[in-house]
Amino acid sequence: MEFQDVVRRRRMVRKFTDEPVSDESIQRIMRNAVRGPSAGFSQGQGFLVLRGESLKRLTEMFEWWGGEDAKTAPVVVIPFSAKDVYLDRYAQADKGWTDRAEDHWPVPYWDIDTGMAALLILQTAVDEGLGAVFFGTDKETWPQLRAAFGVPDSYVPIGMIAIGHPAEEGISEGASPRTRKRKAFDEMVHWDRWQ
Repeated sequence: MEFQDVVRRRRMVRKFTDEPVSDESIQRIMRNAVRGPSAGFSQGQGFLVLRGESLKRLTEMFEWWGGEDAKTAPVVVIPFSAKDVYLDRYAQADKGWTDRAEDHWPVPYWDIDTGMAALLILQTAVDEGLGAVFFGTDKETWPQLRAAFGVPDSYVPIGMIAIGHPAEEGISEGASPRTRKRKAFDEMVHWDRWQ
């Protein structure tokens, strides 16, 4: 698929068929995810891929912000960011900071880089002929999530991505693009000066 087609077709798919996702597709999706940008090549992301029984445990344990329909996806990927990996990396000699102070960072690049990896997951799913939806999690459930799946405390889930074969065409019922129009290009993109 051409890249422009991937970008145009990318949308949040909330309903999935019961058709399994091939191991080859999941491998390709995850190999692309780890190729995302990473400040200082810190590589402070981790990804938990859940299928089968582990996915069933997840769906039984937590409320899904993605909605009940998303629970039918055969694969869920949870992208995690690890701030300490970035703080450690930038305290190394080639980066020039001598401490791990968080105030060096104007924004949390560990979350930004992990978000970029999540977009690569969403785009690669489209390229594989699949659908996917990104949704948030409740912060209160993070300790339970970590304990249930052996995730170190230093890793923070930025959300979850359900992946599968789409069971619907077009925009999902109840999705925001059904009730809101896309903003005009010139309203969002400013050339040389904001006004």
